[in-house]
Amino acid sequence: MSADLKSKTAVVTGGTRGIGRAIALRLARSGVNLVVNYHKNEAAAQALVQEMKSMGSSCIVVQGDVSDPHAAQKVISIAQEHYPNLDILVNNAGITKDNLLLRMSEEEFTSVIATNLVGTFYCTKYASKIMIKARQGRIINISSVVGISGNAGQSNYAASKAGIIGFTKSVAKELAGRNITVNAIAPGFIKTDMTDNLSPVQKENILSRISMGRLGLPEDIASLVDFLVSEEANYITGQVFRVDGGMEI
Repeated sequence: MSADLKSKTAVVTGGTRGIGRAIALRLARSGVNLVVNYHKNEAAAQALVQEMKSMGSSCIVVQGDVSDPHAAQKVISIAQEHYPNLDILVNNAGITKDNLLLRMSEEEFTSVIATNLVGTFYCTKYASKIMIKARQGRIINISSVVGISGNAGQSNYAASKAGIIGFTKSVAKELAGRNITVNAIAPGFIKTDMTDNLSPVQKENILSRISMGRLGLPEDIASLVDFLVSEEANYITGQVFRVDGGMEI
């Protein structure tokens, strides 16, 4: 728990499942006010709110597709309306539509880019306006090791996650003078709904590539987020942190 985060406000996109949910819960335990964006799953969103309330945390959820600039702006605007400040933005919303290049449709490619990369751009643009005025802020973008090394059948996803890395480094340079840090986390294979659907053969192949011999947990990502948005990470910006159990050693 980062004691210096108490009463700060964070927006977490795609925050009702998997990694995003773990990040929201970890920040809540540190005393952060949460504005959690979700796209479709209303039941998961309300369940998260109830869990947050049981922890004594203030949390609101906002439905919207961040690939739509109006929806992305609404998420940031609602955060401003409900809380006196906006200190943290975690761009976590993402989708996959895997296919081999020659079979991949235009929609499969562009929709993944729109949500993962363009959505990150929209939310960062709107949130950074507030942070620049306040002369402080923390932005964390969730990339992927696939954005570093590539992966067959995921050219759309890899392109979006690689784009997030370049975006992170560029925006970090632009905002550093206003005391706003911008960093990226590149998770490896993390135990989520997505990996639960893999076949035993696929899982065995993945595990054979991971030095630690196991999938990561969403909490492994959340703990790094908690550190990077704290005062202890004041001098860290423009970095990409791989959390992959040694897969890319």
